[in-house]
Amino acid sequence: MAGPSVTQFGLGSQLYHEQTNVSSRSKGIHRHDGGLSHFAELVQSISNQDAATRYKEEEADNRLPTDDEAPDSSQFQGVEGKMIIAWEPNDKENPYNWPKWRKTFVLITAMATVINSTMGSALPSMAIPYMMEEWGVTSQTQSVLPISTFLMGYVFGPIIWGPLSEHIGRRILSTGIFMMLMVWTLACALAPNWPAMLVFRYFVGVCASAPIAVVTGILADIYGDARTRGRAMAWFMVMTLFGPLLAPVISGFCSTSIGWRWTFWIGLMFAGLTLILALFLPETYAPVLLTRRAIKIRKADPKSQVYSASELEPLDFTQLVTRVLSRPIRMILTELIVTATCLYLSLVYAIFYMSFQAFPIIFQEVYGLSPGVTGLCYLPIGAGALIGLPIFFTYDNILRDAQARGAPWSKKEEFRRVPLATLGGPLFVISLFWLGWSARSNVSFVVPMLAGIPFGAGFMLIFMALLNYITDAYEIFAASANAAASSCRSVFAVVLPLATTPMFTRLGISGACSLLGGLSLCMCVIPFIFIWKGEAIRERSKFCIALKERKREMERKNEEQQKRRARAAASPGIFDDKETI
Repeated sequence: MAGPSVTQFGLGSQLYHEQTNVSSRSKGIHRHDGGLSHFAELVQSISNQDAATRYKEEEADNRLPTDDEAPDSSQFQGVEGKMIIAWEPNDKENPYNWPKWRKTFVLITAMATVINSTMGSALPSMAIPYMMEEWGVTSQTQSVLPISTFLMGYVFGPIIWGPLSEHIGRRILSTGIFMMLMVWTLACALAPNWPAMLVFRYFVGVCASAPIAVVTGILADIYGDARTRGRAMAWFMVMTLFGPLLAPVISGFCSTSIGWRWTFWIGLMFAGLTLILALFLPETYAPVLLTRRAIKIRKADPKSQVYSASELEPLDFTQLVTRVLSRPIRMILTELIVTATCLYLSLVYAIFYMSFQAFPIIFQEVYGLSPGVTGLCYLPIGAGALIGLPIFFTYDNILRDAQARGAPWSKKEEFRRVPLATLGGPLFVISLFWLGWSARSNVSFVVPMLAGIPFGAGFMLIFMALLNYITDAYEIFAASANAAASSCRSVFAVVLPLATTPMFTRLGISGACSLLGGLSLCMCVIPFIFIWKGEAIRERSKFCIALKERKREMERKNEEQQKRRARAAASPGIFDDKETI
C-alpha cells in the first residue's frame, strides 16, 4: 500500500520551493568555485608561460638548441632567416665569467646604493620634533608620517622596479632612479612646509626602493654559484640594516646643533659620492648584454641577420602588464613559500621600524638622554648584525664540508640557508622581552641598549636565511620574488608604526614589547615548517615545478651540447651546422 504523498499534507509546494532554493544555492556555490578555479587556472597559465618564455631566452642566450632547434614562432617574431646570438663557452663578457675584481666592484657599488636607500628611510627620525616645531604641527599621530610616507614608496616601487629590471636591464634603471633619489632628497632639504615634506618623502621612498628590489637580481646575474651568491647576499643584507642605524645618529646630532635640514644635506652629499660609483656600474643582465652585442654586429655588417633572443620576443604592453609587472603579485598570492616568507619578514621589518618611535620613548622619556645619544643606542643593533656574519659563514663552511662528504641532509634545498633563521628567530624574540623588561629607571640604560645585540643578530639571520631561500628557489625571477617580499614588508612597516605610541602608552614599555615578542614567537615557527615540509611545499607549487623542469631541461641540453663539442674537438671534420652564432 502506497504511503501518503507530500501533497496530501500540503507540503508539496513548500518542499519544491526548498529544493529549488537548495539547487540555486548549490549552483551559486558551483559558479563561485568555478570562478575561483578559472582564476587559478588563468594565473597558473600566465606563470607557466612566464617560466617557459624566460627559460627559452636563457637557452638561446647560452647557445642551447630549443626543442625544435629554433625558437618557437609563437613566442618569437621574425625567426626565419635570423640567427640567435648566444654566449660562447667561457665568454669573457658573460657576467658569470667576469674577473673577481669586477664582481667585487659591482657588489661594493650595489651595497653603497642600498645604504643610501635604507638610510633615507630613517633619516628624519630624530629630526621630526624639530620639523614639527618649525611648522607648528602638534598632532602626535603625524609624527610618524615622514617615515611612513617614505615606506609607502617602498610598497609600490619594488612592484615596478623589480620586474622592470628583468625586462629592460639593471644599469639604466639603477642609475636613472638613483639620480631621481638625489633630486627628491634635495627637495626634502628645501621643503617649505609639512605637506610638501610628506609628498617629497613619498617620492624619495619610491626611488629608494629600486636598489632593494634590483640588487638581488644583480647578484643573481654575476654569481652563478649558490654558495658565492649567498655570501654576497649576506654582505648586502648587513648594508640594508646599517643604513637605518646610521640615520638616527646623523639626524640626532644635526638637529640639535646645525639644524634639521642638514640631515638631508648630509644624506645628499653621501648620495653624490655614491653616484660616482653608480655611473661606472656595468650592465649585468645577460639578455641586454647579448642585445648590445647583436646590435654591434649589425652595425658592422648591415646585411647580417643576427639578433638576441630577447630582441625577437614580442613587445606587447598587455604581456608586459599581465606577465612581467604582475609577477610579484602572483607570487604573493599563489606561492606559499613567498607568502609565508613575506608574512614573517614583514613582522620583523615592521618591529625594526617601530623602534624609531619606541627608542625615544624608552631612552629619552625614561632615561632622559639627548636625541644624539639616543641615536647612538641603535649601534648595538649594528654590532649584532656584524655578529650574524661569522655565524652565516661558519654554517656555510659546515654545509660545504657536509656536501663534500655526501651527507644526505646537505642535499636538501631547505638546509642550505633556512637553519640560520631557526637560530635568528629565537634571538629576535629574546631581544624584545629583554628590552621590555629591563627598561626601568632603576636599571642602567646600558642594559636595555644591549638588547640590540640579539635583536640585530636575529634580524640579520632571519633575513639572510629567508631572502637567500627565495632567491635560490626562484633564481631567474629573484628580483621579482624579492620585490614581492619588499613590498609586503613595507606595508606592515607603514601601518604598524602608527600604533607604536598609543600601544606603548596603553600597555607600557614591558607590555608593548611583550606583545611584539609574543607575535614574533608565533611567526618564528615558519622556518621550522620550511625545514619539515619545505620540499613538499615546493613539490606542490606549480610555479616551482615549472621553473625546476625548465632548468633541468636547460641543464640537460647544456650537457648534451658539451658532449657534442667534445666529439667535434676530437673529430675536427664533424660539426653541428645547426648551431647559432
